[in-house]
Amino acid sequence: MSPAKIDALKKELATEIDKQQKHTQEMVDMVFSFGELGFQEEETSRYLTDILEKNGFTIEHGIAGIPTAWTAKWGSGKPVIAVGSDIDCIPKASQKPGVAYHSPIVEGAPGHGEGHNAGQPLNVTAVLALKKIMEREKIGGTIMVWPGVAEEQLGTKAYYVRDGFFKDVDACLFTHVGNNMGVSYGDGGGNGMISVKFNFSGQASHAAGGPWRGRSALDAVELMNIGWNYHREHMEPTQRSHYVIVDGGDQPNVVPSKAAVWYYFRERTYPKIMTNYEAGIRIAEAAAKMTNTEMTYEVLGSAWPGHFNKPIAEAMYENIKAVGLPKWSEEDQLLAKAVQLEMQAGNDDGTPGRGGNGLSTSLSTLSRPTATASTGGGGSDDIADISWNVPTVTLRFPANIPGLPGHHWANAISMATPIAHKGVTAGAKAQAMTLLDMFVKPEIVKEAWSYFNEVQTKETKYTPLISKTDKPAITLNKKIMEEFRPEMKKYYYDPSKYGTYLEQLGITYPTLKQEASIKAADAK
Repeated sequence: MSPAKIDALKKELATEIDKQQKHTQEMVDMVFSFGELGFQEEETSRYLTDILEKNGFTIEHGIAGIPTAWTAKWGSGKPVIAVGSDIDCIPKASQKPGVAYHSPIVEGAPGHGEGHNAGQPLNVTAVLALKKIMEREKIGGTIMVWPGVAEEQLGTKAYYVRDGFFKDVDACLFTHVGNNMGVSYGDGGGNGMISVKFNFSGQASHAAGGPWRGRSALDAVELMNIGWNYHREHMEPTQRSHYVIVDGGDQPNVVPSKAAVWYYFRERTYPKIMTNYEAGIRIAEAAAKMTNTEMTYEVLGSAWPGHFNKPIAEAMYENIKAVGLPKWSEEDQLLAKAVQLEMQAGNDDGTPGRGGNGLSTSLSTLSRPTATASTGGGGSDDIADISWNVPTVTLRFPANIPGLPGHHWANAISMATPIAHKGVTAGAKAQAMTLLDMFVKPEIVKEAWSYFNEVQTKETKYTPLISKTDKPAITLNKKIMEEFRPEMKKYYYDPSKYGTYLEQLGITYPTLKQEASIKAADAK
């Protein structure tokens, strides 16, 4: 296919995606309204797979033993390109969209405080537009859409790899919400991680009448935490470790016979992750000995440190430049500045402050590798497990507001507003164009595998952090969703009655607390 023909098809893709803006908005708003936590994304998965199935995709439900996980395939032959994004949300992040201060839809309920409601609507928009062209132009190849279930628990992608769902895939294009449009290659500077729950078992007794007859599992949890926190002094600065006590007993007058603590151990390399994991086990065993209790542990999730593909990233960035950032309205910028002021957002240089620069208007550059020794460590994403098995990149698209805390209700504010709708449409264009490139330019896939084999995996080989017998933690978040889902259902988006979710909720866009001060600051 000639370059001129490819360019013409890309323009057609952009036009088709613009025509689909209403459907894109409905998908973004609908998934936002479901607000489902990891492993419990029942409504979200049903809704998305119904759309794909109606458009000719073949669905396989319950992959890797995970009820809310699936694949959707269309086409035939090579290359097989996987298209993925996460679908879960954040605890206690319920938030009315377009409202520039804390205002939950359902008090205490989960919500999309990272923005995972937007990535799969972007992918669906992109692949449905591309499918029309592939059918007409008789372009061969297979599209496989798949969801990141329980990404916040880093709970599933290693299982997808272990169980063979990527063994025939030639490349993966992932998407994740951001506040600009961009892509990176090489080591991005994040940490890998293993998620472990330590369960202690002792003996109950009357805490006042016969405490000497009890063996407190909670004492063991607390001693483990003390031991780990003393251990931190002797750990490398790249580590990140954190925990929550998920079971601390039932009531104060009963010595707790059961208690549990859940840890994330993060580091920059597989050997260092395993060193910290083994230290955690050792300290837990010591705590059990000190309290005469018993200890077991279970892996709940894992992620490798990420490494992304240079040839695919370079091809994608050319399409990102062609698409550019959305044109933000005055209302979009006003909402962004109000939220930044409310949250005392950081400055552009990363320093603390009362940032209020609004939405990004300059396109980000192609991000290059971060040297392992030069990073202070940070977060994790289990797309990395895919990236160590198949050439992979992550498209970041502009649907969120810069400078916010992340994993927070404030990050949900933009996610069912014109900001997210425009950002998803722009991202869908870049995604669809890159997919087209990969189907009609075989050299991209060939070069991607050369980089994967000769650079990425030349010295570092993927070793799973999970074992052959570990199982996905599919009961996580079940009780929380059972508690909140009945009330949340009352607020599910109904596109047959309302043009947008903002309209359904009766929200004036934007709703501000400090409009006068923002406008005064702009005037200066």
